[in-house]
Amino acid sequence: MDLSQVLDRSRELVRSRGFEPAIAAARAVDELAEGHAESVDEEQLIASANLELTGYGVLQPFLDDPSIEELWINRPGELHFANASGHQVVEADLSARQLRLLVLRMLRHSGRRLDRLTPFVDADLPDGSRLHVVIPEITREHWSVNIRKFARRTLSLDQLVSGGSLERSQATQLRSAITSSRSILVSGATHSGKTTLLRALLSELSDQTRIVSCEDTFELSLEHPDWVAMRTRPASPEGDREIGLRELVRQALRMRPDRLVIGEVRGAEALDLIVALNSGIPGACTIHANSGSAAIEKLLTLPLLAGENITESFLRPTVLASLDFVVKCRQLPDGKRVVSEILELGNDRP
Repeated sequence: MDLSQVLDRSRELVRSRGFEPAIAAARAVDELAEGHAESVDEEQLIASANLELTGYGVLQPFLDDPSIEELWINRPGELHFANASGHQVVEADLSARQLRLLVLRMLRHSGRRLDRLTPFVDADLPDGSRLHVVIPEITREHWSVNIRKFARRTLSLDQLVSGGSLERSQATQLRSAITSSRSILVSGATHSGKTTLLRALLSELSDQTRIVSCEDTFELSLEHPDWVAMRTRPASPEGDREIGLRELVRQALRMRPDRLVIGEVRGAEALDLIVALNSGIPGACTIHANSGSAAIEKLLTLPLLAGENITESFLRPTVLASLDFVVKCRQLPDGKRVVSEILELGNDRP
């Protein structure tokens, strides 16, 4: 008796007799144990079958672990994950077939398509986590799966100070900036704590501040009474029109925002952001860059992707007049995230 036999019988009991998955798994193990002389761990079999039937199999304990931020699979039998201690890899009882079935089960919630015509997909899991999958022939051999977990808990600036991510003086400076309608750009590499800091900054805003956020996927989680969250939509094989960040920013400007938030600036939407900031709407957003100065240079370059006769002679003074603070986040070798630089741009900016 093995797990595949238990699962087959459990699913049959669910379909034919309407059993709850947990009851079906226990009944299946009892039935299959009759006439089998070999010794098996029946409790473990029942638990494993229940995970497969109701959750996401071997991935479920990692998805349930609040300390894990992201997990990914490059090949069957191997699971990578990231937490506060950094990157780790463990063996996983997961065959290529099990991985495919697991991904298809995850996609069932979103209705997204994954096949040779659409060999990569972004989708949301029921808990808000982000699923990204790429399959052969785009990948060389195996299905590549990445899950970015949705963080429901928002840490305050004071909590970041207590955790060693912020100096007390930095928290005071940033609190003053966000509550006095200054525009803040948070920069750093992947897993450096940019979104965590952005959430903490936004949590400092008063209930009277209207926040409108634009993201590729819903990563922000705010407990705020006047917050509108929007996300992009890729074009679908069924013909649904793509809605990008540029369109979301344009729509946001029609919604009377007191604070415009872009989860991550990485394309032509930078032009619309700069125009909005220059019109007097304070912003808060993140960008991938290795320093405060590099973040500014990137913000000067990205609007050129809009291809709308934009010149550097227009961009440089406009960007420098629009931004007030650039914050650099960094992940240390031990996995700890810290704010390593706060660049304040004065009124006498060059």
